[in-house]
Amino acid sequence: MNALQFIETSIEDGIGYIFLNRPQQLNALNRKMVREIVSSLEAFDLDPQVKVILLAGNGKAFSAGADIDEMANDNPINLEVTNQFADWDRINLVKKPVIGAVKSFVFGGGFELALSCDFLIAASDTQFSFPEVTLGVMPGAGGTQRLTKLVGKMKALEWILSAERINAKTALHYGFINKIVAPELLMEESIDFARKIAKQPPLAVRLIKESVNKAVDLSLYEGMQFERKNFYILFASEDQKEGMKAFVEKRKPKFTGG
Repeated sequence: MNALQFIETSIEDGIGYIFLNRPQQLNALNRKMVREIVSSLEAFDLDPQVKVILLAGNGKAFSAGADIDEMANDNPINLEVTNQFADWDRINLVKKPVIGAVKSFVFGGGFELALSCDFLIAASDTQFSFPEVTLGVMPGAGGTQRLTKLVGKMKALEWILSAERINAKTALHYGFINKIVAPELLMEESIDFARKIAKQPPLAVRLIKESVNKAVDLSLYEGMQFERKNFYILFASEDQKEGMKAFVEKRKPKFTGG
C-alpha cells in the first residue's frame, strides 16, 4: 500500500491489520486519518489474500475521539462542501468482516468507528463514551443511530445526553461488544478469533455478514427473502461443493474462495 501517515497496515495469515497510529494524541481522528482507515479497509476488501480485517490502536488507547483542534473553527458551509462524513459512509460498503480490538479510551468518533466494526473484543480497562454534548455538538458519524439499534432508545439517549463513561462489563451486558479480555491478552485473543473466521469459506462469510446486516433494517419477511436468495447463491460456489463433500468423506474441507 502507499505510504500512510496516521495508520499502519500489514497482511499476515489471511488477516489484514489496521493500527491507528497517533499514540501521542491518543489516536484522535483527523480527516486524513479517517480517509486512510477507510481506504485501507477498501483495499483489504478487494485483496484476495485478506479474509478478515482487524482494527486496533497503537499506544495507550484505541481512540479518544475526533481531533477537536481540526474541527473547532468549522462552519456548516464548510462541513457541507467537504462532505464531512462521506468517508464514514464508505465503511458500510465493506463486505469482509471487521474485528475491532479496543482498549482504554473509545470516545466520540473512536466509539463510532468501533461501532462500525462487525465484532468488538475489549480489554477489561476499556471505557466507551460519547462526550460530544459537552462540546455543544452531537455524534455525527452514526453514533446516535448505531448505538440506538444496539441498546434501544432509552439507554442510548441516557448515555449520549449524559456523556457517561460505559465500562466493558456494562458494554458486554448491553450486547455491543462480544468479549472482555485482560489488556495484555487483547491482541492475542483478537488474532485467534480473526484466524477462526479466516478459515471459513470467504463467499459464505460475506453473504452471512450481508444477511445479518439486512436483518437490522428489514422486516422479518423481507429479511428472510434476502437470506434465502443468498442461501441459493452459495450452492453455485465451489466451496459449497467442497464443504459438503468433505463432511461426507469425514475430512477437513479445503476452501479456496471459489
